[in-house]
Amino acid sequence: MDAPGRIVLDALGRAPAGPELLAAAAGLPGVHLVGGAVRDLLLGSTPRELDVVVDGDPAPLLARLSAGAPGPATVHPRFATATVTVPAGRIDVARSRRERYPIPGGLPEVEPAPLADDLLRRDFTVNAIAVSLDAGELRAAPGALGDLDARRLRVLHDRSFVEDPTRLLRLARYRARLGFAVEPHTAGLAAAASLDGVSGARVGAELRLALLEPDPLAALDGVRGLPVKIDAPVARRATQLLPADGRVDLMILGILTRQVATEAWLESLGLTARDRDVGRAVWGADRLAGAMAGAPSALHAALAREPVEAVAAAGALGPGEAARRWLEELRHVRLEIGGEDLVGAGIPPGPDIGRRLARTLGRKLDGELAAGRAAELESALG
Repeated sequence: MDAPGRIVLDALGRAPAGPELLAAAAGLPGVHLVGGAVRDLLLGSTPRELDVVVDGDPAPLLARLSAGAPGPATVHPRFATATVTVPAGRIDVARSRRERYPIPGGLPEVEPAPLADDLLRRDFTVNAIAVSLDAGELRAAPGALGDLDARRLRVLHDRSFVEDPTRLLRLARYRARLGFAVEPHTAGLAAAASLDGVSGARVGAELRLALLEPDPLAALDGVRGLPVKIDAPVARRATQLLPADGRVDLMILGILTRQVATEAWLESLGLTARDRDVGRAVWGADRLAGAMAGAPSALHAALAREPVEAVAAAGALGPGEAARRWLEELRHVRLEIGGEDLVGAGIPPGPDIGRRLARTLGRKLDGELAAGRAAELESALG
């Protein structure tokens, strides 16, 4: 076992899902941890997921992993890959392969190939490193370890961005997250490439990953050919307004896609119904910004049914203080009384109960009531 390989295996044993992977791979030949997981473990950080390449048939490993998983593996036959979710994390398993791109920007055709070929098909040299889980042997593409030591991002060949232009988004994402420099020749290749012609679904998948980065705007900085315009000042102001219970990725996605604002775009991103609702609400930020004026009761009337992401985006367009007051204070104001109190005081059940409570909440928000249940009940009964 070489020293870097020992470092990786020791760290893997402490990483989420690492012990499960090591146990499943015990005694199986040709199983390698690969890509970003190896990179991160060599850098002393925790990998987000574990990518495994099997130089041979991955079925025995998948069977062992699935035996300890709460559900079956998700298999993608076209690319000979599968994903197993164990209690501690996600493990992606693939057969070692080579790729061919018949159409630039399209999906690749794949065929089984040795591990050496698999490493050379990857996006950047720092992701073209593998460690065998049986012997701890480290294998890497030429220059990969030197680039990792130098904290440098370099493509493996000159057609990398032509074959798969979504690597432009990955380049920006890794640069922002890792703080790595882009090797000058790679930077020149990236400057000459763009995402034009890539399907919305593929761009959308990479875009969503970028939006999950710690600094999503930095992860998109300088990417040419995006079908959306990045209004960084608005997005950053909105991020500062967004409370902890908001989703920054959905908010920025809504801000970015306001110009295209189509259901097709939302559908192409694979969003849940709730996430699509948030995106639509953020598209209406201009309308909300125009309604964010007047007394606190007026803010409640305008914003009570809006997601916090839409309110923060609207505040970033101008009424920042109104948005901040709503998000930090007013949205949490509640009545101490409820409908049962009004029924108990003689008000018949029906829509009038809701109207009385809404009127009382408005008066409370505007500071027109004394504190306490008695004042609220008196207002609601009046």
